[in-house]
Amino acid sequence: MREEMVKNQIEGIGRDIRDKKVLAAMRSVPRHEFVPEAQREEAYADTALPIGHGQTISQPYIVAFMTEKLQAGPEDRVLEIGTGSGYQAAILAKIVKEVYTIEIVEPLGKQAAADLKRLGFTNVKTRIGDGYVGWPEAAPFDSIIVTCAPDKIPKPLLDQLKEGGRMIIPVGPERGRQNLYLMQKTDGKVTPVAILPVRFVPMTGEAGR
Repeated sequence: MREEMVKNQIEGIGRDIRDKKVLAAMRSVPRHEFVPEAQREEAYADTALPIGHGQTISQPYIVAFMTEKLQAGPEDRVLEIGTGSGYQAAILAKIVKEVYTIEIVEPLGKQAAADLKRLGFTNVKTRIGDGYVGWPEAAPFDSIIVTCAPDKIPKPLLDQLKEGGRMIIPVGPERGRQNLYLMQKTDGKVTPVAILPVRFVPMTGEAGR
């Protein structure tokens, strides 16, 4: 089913994912292990799926698209901020040296940490917390990927991005009014470039207020 997912949804007509590392990760990570049992029959469908607490796991194409845009390498350290499935962190773990993942919804974060440990993703460090704050004591990061949408790009995340590093993040106040932004840090500055209209769960956190 993973092979069919990659062939039809990620490499298929109208799709443009070509990075072999990303394709290999999408083929090898068991997406069905990161969704509730009631959703497992749909785990490899081309759609976002509910994972509880008002959150969703992104559709496979979006996960592959965002991962490829990071251009991450095998020695990289990546910060990932998500709502709680752990799937994006698992995909990254197949590609980079270390993944630091912050899940913003506590019950889902606990489940994600348990799933990642159970499945042997030993290079993933997990935390439940405020995505707007990031993970300052582990910074700087070669890349940052955010899979929930703040109203604006959080400055702490920009500060925690290494010089030359890339960040991809959806920004917008509500689903249907968001854009996916890609940026690279050059001489301490970034220029966000909107690359795709998207629909992501809003990011929450005290630091964002």
